[in-house]
Amino acid sequence: MECGSAVVVGSGIMGRDIAAIFVNAGWATQLVAPESDTWDAAARHVAQSVAQMGGAPRFGLLRLRHGLGDVQWSGVDAVIETVTEKLEVKRAVFTQLDALVPAGVPIGSNSSGLRITDIAAGCNTASRMANAHFFLPAHLVPLVEVAKGAFTHDVAVDRLLEIFAAVGRIPVRVNRDVPGFLANRIQHALMREAFSVIDEGLASPEDVDAAVRFGFGFRYVAAGPILQKEFAGLDTQFAAASSIYPSLCNDATPSRTLRDKVAAGRYGTKSGHGFWRWSAEQIAQERARYEDVLQQAQRLLVPATLPGAAGLDATAGTL
Repeated sequence: MECGSAVVVGSGIMGRDIAAIFVNAGWATQLVAPESDTWDAAARHVAQSVAQMGGAPRFGLLRLRHGLGDVQWSGVDAVIETVTEKLEVKRAVFTQLDALVPAGVPIGSNSSGLRITDIAAGCNTASRMANAHFFLPAHLVPLVEVAKGAFTHDVAVDRLLEIFAAVGRIPVRVNRDVPGFLANRIQHALMREAFSVIDEGLASPEDVDAAVRFGFGFRYVAAGPILQKEFAGLDTQFAAASSIYPSLCNDATPSRTLRDKVAAGRYGTKSGHGFWRWSAEQIAQERARYEDVLQQAQRLLVPATLPGAAGLDATAGTL
């Protein structure tokens, strides 16, 4: 896929880092930032994020815009919205995008807890709108969840998957925009929810594994879930939890998928067949790879990087 043109709506940390992803991939990128006194800081942030990804300066690819009416829409290939996590704000933005964005261009919302079905309600072109959920820090964590809403056409999801792969992300398909989508549900009750989404046909086993390994699991090399939420803000986590938790699976028994596989003797590598069939050679190769990666991770997680060793008092909450 050739380099294209993207519009990122919203210039907070997430918006700036998503803009950096496109700039680093050589895409012409317009970042909508209503307050011009933030433009210098936004441009510096994008440049720093590109550098962290190992990219060279991409002068001329980033353009700052005051509002949606200032965007040059001709030739745009993708639009990503990153405004504040409030349904009424996102709906107002999508109403404008509905009218302004050229036909056929996919529009993604980076919402972490609001469904595209609700955000795009009433839009004439809701068929091209989907959740496109990045994870902080967006420019370093490869995963992007693409979640299909009640009105979303498969062609829009396929196009977003193609675009995100082209700019160096690891996209996964989520077949319904349930609250929390895929990865955030797994974080809150990992294995129970992992098997539950397979039970419900929400995602394939391959996409479940990809979501964990290339999304929040990628960050676990540096920090556990509690410390991550300390960085993100416990108030933000509380708001997300209040929105998401009521819909999570809370079954007290193992999932149907797990029960059926165990009943069939499909235990995984130990029986040569679980979700996949395994030869002795494949088992040996995969185990060697797996252990090598764990050893590398262990070498990274030296005691000095752990909470406490670096002066972090988890009880007092001070540095």
